[in-house]
Amino acid sequence: MQKIKDFLKGFGEAFRHQSTEYIEFELRELENVFALILMGSFIGIPSPPTTLVMRLMPHMVKEIRVMESRAINLDDVFAEVAGMFDID
Repeated sequence: MQKIKDFLKGFGEAFRHQSTEYIEFELRELENVFALILMGSFIGIPSPPTTLVMRLMPHMVKEIRVMESRAINLDDVFAEVAGMFDID
């Protein structure tokens, strides 16, 4: 009986870890999309009104740093997503 409990406990922990990993990845991507929407005018995408962007800009410090670091360390997003599924 203890082996079954240990197995289910390990299974639950692995499931929580993987689920947390997916949520963290989605959060990073949503932050990127939010920053892209606010600063889309830099790349030619229609953006929200300037007054709204200027009010939100002080809250964008983290996103600007993230975008800058991602631009420097540009990587393949599709490879990152595929790596999350542990396809062997």
